[in-house]
Amino acid sequence: MKKDSIQLCILLLKNFLRSRGLMTGLLLLFAAGLISLHIGKHFLEKNQEIIAKTAHYQQESLARTVKYNPKDMGLLLYYARFGLVNKMPNLTGLAIGQRDVNPSLQSVTIRNLEEQKYAGVLMNPMYQLLGNMDFSFVLIYFFPLVIIALCFNLVSEEKEEGTWSLVLSQSGSPLNMLRMKLLIRFASVLLVLLLLLGMGGFYLDISFDAAFSAFVLMALLYVSFWFALCWLVASFYKSSSQSSLTLLLVWLLLTVVVPASLHALTVSRYPVPEAFSTVLESREGYHTKWDQPKEPTVAKFHRRYPQFSSFVHPQGADYSWLWYYAMQQMGDDEAAADAQALKEKLKQRAAFSRTAGMAFPTIHTQLNLNALSLSDMDNYLLYLEALEDFHEQKRLYFYPKIFTEAPVAGENWQAFTLAYFEDKMQIDWLKLVLPLFVMTLLCLGWARLNFTKKMTHTLA
Repeated sequence: MKKDSIQLCILLLKNFLRSRGLMTGLLLLFAAGLISLHIGKHFLEKNQEIIAKTAHYQQESLARTVKYNPKDMGLLLYYARFGLVNKMPNLTGLAIGQRDVNPSLQSVTIRNLEEQKYAGVLMNPMYQLLGNMDFSFVLIYFFPLVIIALCFNLVSEEKEEGTWSLVLSQSGSPLNMLRMKLLIRFASVLLVLLLLLGMGGFYLDISFDAAFSAFVLMALLYVSFWFALCWLVASFYKSSSQSSLTLLLVWLLLTVVVPASLHALTVSRYPVPEAFSTVLESREGYHTKWDQPKEPTVAKFHRRYPQFSSFVHPQGADYSWLWYYAMQQMGDDEAAADAQALKEKLKQRAAFSRTAGMAFPTIHTQLNLNALSLSDMDNYLLYLEALEDFHEQKRLYFYPKIFTEAPVAGENWQAFTLAYFEDKMQIDWLKLVLPLFVMTLLCLGWARLNFTKKMTHTLA
């Protein structure tokens, strides 16, 4: 019996390899994967180029600003910019996520921060609409389509070609034959997936750490889910056209309809009017101070920073650097409540999407691949908090020098190089694996019940 099973497996494998359509699908999937790896490589290289150029520009700009403002520290720091980099792991090349929308490097002055915080690089809107075809895109959208093409007619092929009766009469276990067909297809797609991930690891110079291991595991579970789903649809013994239509509708539902609906629900549940009011409050917070008495602004500044209480605005003067930077500070202070509310809403959106997405394999996989690659919204929010701390440190360092009119030449401006923020990934393996594992088991369990009923009925 074991020998017969081996011979049957060899025969099914030969038939699979002879199918030009199926092999073409695998080759196209492999080609799409290679293209996605190249896109990821280009994205990483472009980011490194931007960082290198910004580091050079910052030093060059500071030197030029010092040259043309050799005496006035306040005026110099009006123009001087200091950059903070959100460090990007090479794993981001596989799942770019929101890194192509939210900047990974920002250069800010010590003036009002809220106006600078959400400033991004101007890009072609059509390019932003299309996005990047990274590996996660190929995995989420292309792999299921190829799996559907490989598996939609597992049972119906035999019935429509008139060989099902022969299978029932000559095969000791028709279900084993179907399992072999499925496993051969599963192994072929798995080979393509692992080959692409292995090549991506070396091509993108990804560290083979826990994050990459989790990334590979998520990809394997996602592919396994789609095979389990195809096995479930096959267990209903429908025609090829009905099975393919069912699978394509499920693909459309899970990859397009549900994510779009969840996004609409998230936006309506957690609206962010603060996104506009933050900018408005920030602008009004300091623009209106030009036409108001200077003393109240300085008094608020002293309450915020009591360590600077010894510095006073000259009585009756129309302008001083103390008042000017106090005015800039008021812009941030008056927008602080809305800015904090905006961050909280964005955190709530991200948390809600993660929780709701656990019920949908496509959303769960995409969100977690982005999280593992540090290209998700949570990473960006942490970077914004780090940017606020970075900006505050620069203010606290330079305020005394501005107010005491410290000599510009006495500062070592070459020491102000780019600063870096590095997010630490904490992997919750249970939340990562459990939703996909449970979905796959449910599909396999339901399929087993269907096959048991059908086989019992057929043999009877």
